[in-house]
Amino acid sequence: MSAMTLDVVPIFATPFGVVTLPESNELNSELSTLFTARATDAWRDPRRPRGSHAFSSRDDLTDWPEEPVRKLMGQMLGGVSSVAASVSDLDAAQFTALSIQARAWFTIVRSDGSVPSMSYPNSSWVGIYCVASPAPAAARFDSGMLRMHESRLGTMFQDPASLATRIPYRPGHYNWRPVVGQMAVFPAAITHGIALVRASGELVMVTARVRFVGTGDSWMPPW
Repeated sequence: MSAMTLDVVPIFATPFGVVTLPESNELNSELSTLFTARATDAWRDPRRPRGSHAFSSRDDLTDWPEEPVRKLMGQMLGGVSSVAASVSDLDAAQFTALSIQARAWFTIVRSDGSVPSMSYPNSSWVGIYCVASPAPAAARFDSGMLRMHESRLGTMFQDPASLATRIPYRPGHYNWRPVVGQMAVFPAAITHGIALVRASGELVMVTARVRFVGTGDSWMPPW
């Protein structure tokens, strides 16, 4: 009796990239100083809830003239572009012809603070860069982690076999611990947030939501 043939492929796979930015130590020090000085009401995003444990700036970081911010924005957008290009069917010339649009802001999360779960409409990708991070907390393994929520399989029946499937097929949420000098890149439609920081110190991040525009007079909806 001949054996059956088997072919399994991931049909709904989600890309997740980690980009390490070069020469980040000096840059992060300058960014931390600048962001700490501007964590005031004058720079606060009025759409975000006020609280003593977390601060988010307005999403105009791409317009700031300071050299450390300009350098970071260039590297972040380059990293997001590289991840997007790596999973695209467009060839290098076609992808390079696209223009990039972005809105960006910085977030400071203090001890006992968090960032509520959200996703970004009218954007295709999001990049979250870690400027500074406290040490892991012994009491909570997920302290300060970036949590990406799985919603596609929310109504799926689960049994011991389905619960034991491996990545990329495993159902459930995904956690990534922010690492200083690294940026997480993933589709902007994924609902995500920052878990409670249960360690002393501050988690400082820069978030950019990004979209690509075709050549000619391609129309894009407003942010």
